[in-house]
Amino acid sequence: MITKDSKHTPSSLSQGEGPGVRLDSSISVLLVEDEQTLAMIIKDTLEGQGFLIHTAADGEEGLRLFFELHPDVVVADIMMPRMDGFEMVRRIRQSDRRTPVIFLTARSAVNDVVEGFELGANDYLKKPFGMQELIIRIKALMGRACTYTTAEVEAPSLYPIGSYQLDIRRQLLLHEGGQQELSHRETEILRRLCQNRNCVVNMRDILLDLWGDDSFFNQRSLHVFITKLRHKLAKDENIRIINVRGIGYKLITQ
Repeated sequence: MITKDSKHTPSSLSQGEGPGVRLDSSISVLLVEDEQTLAMIIKDTLEGQGFLIHTAADGEEGLRLFFELHPDVVVADIMMPRMDGFEMVRRIRQSDRRTPVIFLTARSAVNDVVEGFELGANDYLKKPFGMQELIIRIKALMGRACTYTTAEVEAPSLYPIGSYQLDIRRQLLLHEGGQQELSHRETEILRRLCQNRNCVVNMRDILLDLWGDDSFFNQRSLHVFITKLRHKLAKDENIRIINVRGIGYKLITQ
């Protein structure tokens, strides 16, 4: 497990592989972490696995480097000086909705997790964490990003939902001349429900696809997202998102 108290020693994952060995040359990571020792442990380990790592010590520096370097993935702490991770990601998402973001944090309250997702984060890794888990999650997000890009070309960009329309490309929910902005996860959950209209979408499939694992903690987060989508669709009483207990969710429209 990696904690802020860990000693700065080479990880077993990186033994025999120096930073110059690029096993995953397509993946560049911006690591934003104010605890220098922890940042160096993560940097050394990921570089040993072939990632290209750039580091920042606070949100302001992270924001500057993001627009300067255009990394493939952002890995960021939440509690940082000068600008916290939430504010940094909020500003990033004003112009970039696609670059995957993973939060590393000791904060675990559901409200904090949901706030991070609502701001546009793609994943959330609680400290202390294993380096192999971080590596797997980064690679999974990169895989999902590539799949999502391909699907955009092949699948419809607009899905009718009763009197609403889901605009995938712009991440908007349209209704009678008005619109509501959706987060990435809200858009992807609703897209899956639309694609399987009147059929049950397995909760575990959603969690593995969008969260990376189906832990009880992530199940609670998914339920919060479903509740928010119900509220956003509430103007059409013929639309229902049903919880099929122990299995998943079903979108029903008339």
